[in-house]
Amino acid sequence: MLLKTLNPKIWKYVVVALAGSLIATFVLQHEDTSASENISRDYPAIAAEGILRAALEYNSISLHLDGDTLSGFDYELIEAFARDHDLRVDITPEMSFEKRLEGLAAGKYDLIANGILATSELKDSLLLTTPIALTKEVLVQRKPTRENDSLFIRTHLSLAKRTLHVVKGSPSILRIQNLGDEIADTIYIKEVEKYGPEQLIAMVAHGDIDYAVCDEQIARAAADSMPQIDISTDISFTQFYSWAVSKKSPALLDSLDTWLEDFKQGREYQKIYRKYYK
Repeated sequence: MLLKTLNPKIWKYVVVALAGSLIATFVLQHEDTSASENISRDYPAIAAEGILRAALEYNSISLHLDGDTLSGFDYELIEAFARDHDLRVDITPEMSFEKRLEGLAAGKYDLIANGILATSELKDSLLLTTPIALTKEVLVQRKPTRENDSLFIRTHLSLAKRTLHVVKGSPSILRIQNLGDEIADTIYIKEVEKYGPEQLIAMVAHGDIDYAVCDEQIARAAADSMPQIDISTDISFTQFYSWAVSKKSPALLDSLDTWLEDFKQGREYQKIYRKYYK
């Protein structure tokens, strides 16, 4: 009976949470692998076992269930890499950026296989692959309800004293802090651990929060079903994003880079890219 009393706005978040649980059930196969040893591995050990352990965020671009089939830009790329190297991919859907980093450092994952924007801090702690795709961070807000809507932000200067919601640990935090320096005013940042970018976008759309910052491609996909949101204000410049491996895995990085440089020149990559980056 409790489900009948839920606020309709909450259903969006419930559905995403259930989808994450379903995909975890669909793809998790950790119990009989060496993941429990929590030791960072390099490519020779991965090849010997024949299993590559990858963490991906569950969203409409990187990884999602399409009916009973797994889809996603990063998912299709990592599957192609595994196919070309006679490996099986053991995928963990993990919504928290911070937990993906922790899992990589602990050896739970060999690879974070979804978009990571290169920052000086991340470059110090991770090995980043050759760039995979272009993206940028955008402000997600509701469209103005009147001409002089005080909530609607049109310029970076209007970000002063506003609170922007981001996924906890997101690289966009540094960019927002730099924007604060550029406009010589404070921009408040609220890090959210429980939800991923698509849930934050839904919260903006339904009026639970006013502003979120997330990847443009994820925001564009969400905008198709949430016409009340506006994503026209850029937060960052267009940047390349990469995958990440542990500092202890230079041979894995070399294998990924060599493969990516070649694969990106072929038709299969172009087909996958056009499918998710219109």
